[in-house]
Amino acid sequence: MSELKAVEVKAFVPARDFALSKQFYQDLGFETLWSSDDLAYFHCGHSSFLLQNFYVKEHADNFMMHLLVEDVEAWWRHVEAQGLVAKYGVSAQPPSDKPWKIRDFTITDPTGVLWRIGQTI
Repeated sequence: MSELKAVEVKAFVPARDFALSKQFYQDLGFETLWSSDDLAYFHCGHSSFLLQNFYVKEHADNFMMHLLVEDVEAWWRHVEAQGLVAKYGVSAQPPSDKPWKIRDFTITDPTGVLWRIGQTI
């Protein structure tokens, strides 16, 4: 099996309001590398995902992303400085240490997708 090599895996993240979600992710710190009416490719560092103009409540309410970062406190300060909670009506919880040796915070996107953004401790 050593000849099998993966290059990348990307999630297709749902969006109820595609334009609003695209702006949210840009404000969160992701760069839009490509976008059409139905799909947008977001990138930050070595991480990326595809935002899709697709919404099923049950799917979105159970969708979770995990982003491992170098400095979770810097990301949290960015979320606060951008006023993302008030601007988008989303929820967020400040960083805390988890028993699985991650310090992370949570933020939901405008669709209800839960993000855990953290660093290894």
